[in-house]
Amino acid sequence: MRARLLRIEGRVQGVGYRDWMLHEAERLGLQGWVRNRADGSVQALVAGEEGAVQAMLTACRRGPLMARIDRIEEVLAEPPDEPGFRKLPNG
Repeated sequence: MRARLLRIEGRVQGVGYRDWMLHEAERLGLQGWVRNRADGSVQALVAGEEGAVQAMLTACRRGPLMARIDRIEEVLAEPPDEPGFRKLPNG
């Protein structure tokens, strides 16, 4: 299992990005979480088979219809302890 910690910058809050990401992660069979950050970015941990993780990264660069993605920081991470994909409280 491969895992990436993402920080997504741009117009990503108030446009349904977290709900969209939750749907995409479930569709791809990924584990992890997503949350809004106080600085206006979205942070996410995505884990799963490498092909599914790469598909999610590609999708994150597009985002939902009203989003504008300016930058995505990506670092290798440890997979989550819990199964499934969920929204976390803002952090």
